[in-house]
Amino acid sequence: MTLSGKGLRIAATTAIFAAASVVTYVAAQSAEPKEKVIKITAKRFDYTPGNLTLKKGEPVILEFTTLDVLMGFNLPDFNLRADIVPDKVTRVRLVPDKTGTFTFLCDIFCGARHEEMNGRITVVD
Repeated sequence: MTLSGKGLRIAATTAIFAAASVVTYVAAQSAEPKEKVIKITAKRFDYTPGNLTLKKGEPVILEFTTLDVLMGFNLPDFNLRADIVPDKVTRVRLVPDKTGTFTFLCDIFCGARHEEMNGRITVVD
């Protein structure tokens, strides 16, 4: 099969548009900020780390594991909550939209000192 002059021009134009699309896609992907992953371990009656400092508007992934029993994560000021299940990784995406210091807590009863299980997220400009 041979391409005529018109067919060759169409094939060349299609190839140029395809290449331009790939370059645009790659440029757009690398322009997006990579989300920082923060690993948090929950155990009776503690989150480690228990104090985080984040930047307003910068997305993060909070990655939770638990060493012992079912736990909860509740960050009421950002309307964010999750179950932290033994032997599983729980990922929660957070894009802080306000500055200040905010308390997070375990909202699933995990034992006698459950009410002491909390931490803080400080969001700065």
